[in-house]
Amino acid sequence: MAPSAPRTRAAAALRMKQIALDNQDSTIRRLRAHLATERRGLVATKKELEETQVALEASHKVIAGLTEISLSMSKKIEKMKVKKHQVRANHVECHQKFQARIHEAEDSMQAQHLLIEALVDEKDSLLQTIHGLQEANNAPAPFDDDWEEEPEEEPEEEEIEDIPLGEGEIDDE
Repeated sequence: MAPSAPRTRAAAALRMKQIALDNQDSTIRRLRAHLATERRGLVATKKELEETQVALEASHKVIAGLTEISLSMSKKIEKMKVKKHQVRANHVECHQKFQARIHEAEDSMQAQHLLIEALVDEKDSLLQTIHGLQEANNAPAPFDDDWEEEPEEEPEEEEIEDIPLGEGEIDDE
């Protein structure tokens, strides 16, 4: 049995080496499968990261656009506020000018009315003087006794009211 013992040991050693190689092959296959799984996971993660990056860039563009629109709107609002202030100032100025014109017209009408009253009083005075002179000279009256004085027509004055400053203002809302 002696000659078969070294063969058995050599065969056993070879079988042990074959088992170790098989174990290594199976470990390598398992690690390769695990590596392939990890690579697929990394590819998926990389794809998600790229999609997220694209979405983030799009989001930044939207934010930049909205910021630009907001700035534009702010400028327009400021311009509108300035214009509103100018319109209000113009309204007040026009209101004051119209009030001044109304007061001038009222003053002129009062002056004309006083002048008319003075002329009527002067006319009455002249008629009395003429009548007195005619009586003093025993002259016949140039006017019939039936003569009636025309009634004074007083023009209907239209009342011009002051327009309150608050009316007609521009509504803020």
